[in-house]
Amino acid sequence: MTASSPQPETAAASATPLQGLRVIDVGNFLAGPYAATMLGEFGAEVIKIEHPDGGDPMRRFGTATAQPDATLKWLSESRNKKSVTCDLLQPEGVALFLKLVAKSDVLVENFRPGTMEGWGLTWEVLHKVNPKLVMLRVTGYGQTGPYRRRSGFAHIAQAFGGLNYLAGFPGETPVLPGTVPLGDYIASLFGAVGVMIALRHAEQTGQGQVIDVGIYEAVFRLLEEIAASYGLHGTVREREGSGSFVACPHGHFRCKNDKWIAIACTTDKMFERLAAAMGRPELASAQMYGDQRKRLAARDEVNRIVTEWVASQDRPEVLEKCLAEEVPAGKVNSIADIFVDEHFLARGNLATVPAGDLGDVVVPGVVPRLSATPGRIEHLGPALGNSNIDVLSGLLGLQAEEIRRLREQHVV
Repeated sequence: MTASSPQPETAAASATPLQGLRVIDVGNFLAGPYAATMLGEFGAEVIKIEHPDGGDPMRRFGTATAQPDATLKWLSESRNKKSVTCDLLQPEGVALFLKLVAKSDVLVENFRPGTMEGWGLTWEVLHKVNPKLVMLRVTGYGQTGPYRRRSGFAHIAQAFGGLNYLAGFPGETPVLPGTVPLGDYIASLFGAVGVMIALRHAEQTGQGQVIDVGIYEAVFRLLEEIAASYGLHGTVREREGSGSFVACPHGHFRCKNDKWIAIACTTDKMFERLAAAMGRPELASAQMYGDQRKRLAARDEVNRIVTEWVASQDRPEVLEKCLAEEVPAGKVNSIADIFVDEHFLARGNLATVPAGDLGDVVVPGVVPRLSATPGRIEHLGPALGNSNIDVLSGLLGLQAEEIRRLREQHVV
């Protein structure tokens, strides 16, 4: 089944707010490079530097396609980028890279601390070449601290940052939330915000700076009050499944047709509405469970009542009754559900983009939505070295003979 909806993001006509901004993405995989992807969706020219021998390993990570070195993950998350090959282990490769830095605004990298320095690409060298350069560095543990040289992966950073400890059911093994690299995406979002702040500063002062994001700390920043709660009261929040220690009923419930629905009652008024939707208004009385404290004390009983009510009906019926009473409720969607959901389609959350021999590929649309200058998807992840001539000749002014020599020496 394919998605069909209007896709304003793919239009190529309107002006883009980051037009004229040039970003070098020299990282691998996702943390950091995804920040460059976001900037590219809003008009920045993103030049992805890859090793001539194979390029970014993410090209081969995920679901393979008929296109060599282009998994679905690569096509989706490297969209709008130009690929240029350059071997930074060779002096001529470093020299080319510095020429590109001199003509760019932002540099994104996510290598283990010390890697760039080992190539002679210290911040001091980069800053001298381009004083206004903004450099985003995303690593597992940041550029400082005793763990800085440890390898960083989203799964490990989420565990270290405290998120994975909270995921799962009471007393059971902590799980990986969503089985997707949330840490990489979260760190990239913080990185993109940092880039925009640093660009504003560079515009005002003429001076660039380094943005240092540890994936674990980006994850930790999202864990609401757990630090304050432990610091003040010594409270360690444990795994609660789909529930919440501050609200009841609050979780996922299985419907008669084996579909799931999410219900969240965080206030007494919300529970009163749920009781009305269930046809049992007495549940919200002061004598029963009308007060949040009573509901929390009788959590198992309240959840049993709601579970039995939901299980007696198909999901559309449960959802209709909840929405009629303005109870916060929604489907627990699979991707199959998402592809046919009228709201996803109306909002253009599924973008259909041509991908050569693969035909149309559906990917998530652009977020956030801007009313005057919306982002767009020009193309999916590029072929390795697809922009070598464009950048080396058009931007850096190299002659064809020089490019041929660099290719023969595997510099590009």
